[in-house]
Amino acid sequence: MKIDFFCPRWGCEDLSWKVFFNKVKEAGYDGVEIGFSSDLRDDEKKEIVDGLAQYKLKCIGQHWQTTDHDFKLHQSNFARELYSLSMLNPLFINSQTGKDHFTEEQNIVLIDLADKIGEETGVKIVHETHRGKWSFAAHVTERFLKKYPSVRITLDISHWCNVAESFLADQRSAVIRAILHTDHIHARVGYPEGPQVPDPREPLWDEALQHHLKWWDEVVSTKRDQGSSYFTITPEFGAPPYTVLLPGTNKAIANQWDINLFMKDMLKDRYRLFAIADRS
Repeated sequence: MKIDFFCPRWGCEDLSWKVFFNKVKEAGYDGVEIGFSSDLRDDEKKEIVDGLAQYKLKCIGQHWQTTDHDFKLHQSNFARELYSLSMLNPLFINSQTGKDHFTEEQNIVLIDLADKIGEETGVKIVHETHRGKWSFAAHVTERFLKKYPSVRITLDISHWCNVAESFLADQRSAVIRAILHTDHIHARVGYPEGPQVPDPREPLWDEALQHHLKWWDEVVSTKRDQGSSYFTITPEFGAPPYTVLLPGTNKAIANQWDINLFMKDMLKDRYRLFAIADRS
């Protein structure tokens, strides 16, 4: 099974698209995970499309922009942003969908709308496990996936560790079900008191890292067992305020770009064995 690694635009917004794409390519990523908002100017949209082609980078669309409290407005803006992302012709769209305070029926309307747009455009849409969204907690997501088994997800399990204030040892059934529905990973390491450890390279955070590696190993093994020949991972350690700052300063304890690069290289080495096994 071939695994490609994608670099998030998040945290690099200060770079021009050309500089960003060049930096990503030189760092050895296979592609980028980016937004393509309906509010972008036409010239910037062209710059993105041309840059992806120039640097031969694959693309995953990322939707996070829809945050409206009013459901009807939320629904309308959600559709507009997904249609805009589909114009980028990404491998698929990763969507932060719905709200934790919307009813189950409202959130399902949005998931059904995403399915409809996916069918119209030919671009698959998967839904990220994320605080504040319909999938904010392991047990809630488990109920959804039992009731709506066609739903596919991006697994960012770091959020669930934070919400449950645990490494989910008592929610094993929810984790297993989520793994079976996973089509993409956001490789960020959370812990019981937060969605992102300050630096996964530090021994202090090794316990959290090992829990996440075990879950990601299970996802990769499951995808291969299901017959998948291709899978995607985005190392997604985030910018401030996710990145912890030194007290009294605006300086981060650790560099976001360097951490994501570390995660990419570590996981690429870890899962190279899967590709070797597939060729043997």
